[in-house]
Amino acid sequence: MTTRSATQPFVHVKDSGIHGKGLFASRAIPADTLILTIEGRPTKRDGTYVIWSEGEDGDPEGLVITNDARYVNHSLSPNAAFFDLELWSLKAIRKGAEVTHHYGPDWDGIE
Repeated sequence: MTTRSATQPFVHVKDSGIHGKGLFASRAIPADTLILTIEGRPTKRDGTYVIWSEGEDGDPEGLVITNDARYVNHSLSPNAAFFDLELWSLKAIRKGAEVTHHYGPDWDGIE
């Protein structure tokens, strides 16, 4: 797998045709590349930009996303996926394309 250069980010935020703001490729992103890592702060409250996972003790743990990862929009045909807190490209993504992720089978939103 490829790693990203900290001095040349792969993505930027701009208006999206899918929903609100989105994450877009600033340059071509090869397949199997780490695009970014979620950064955030712990929370016990649900809300906008909060993701949930199961803690080691089995209790839910919330994280308010504080970086650009919060702008990844949903797609039924995603070009990227989160693995734990890392967003990886599933295939080559051309410069200017929106970076998308499938939120999962429980997502009732539209593409």
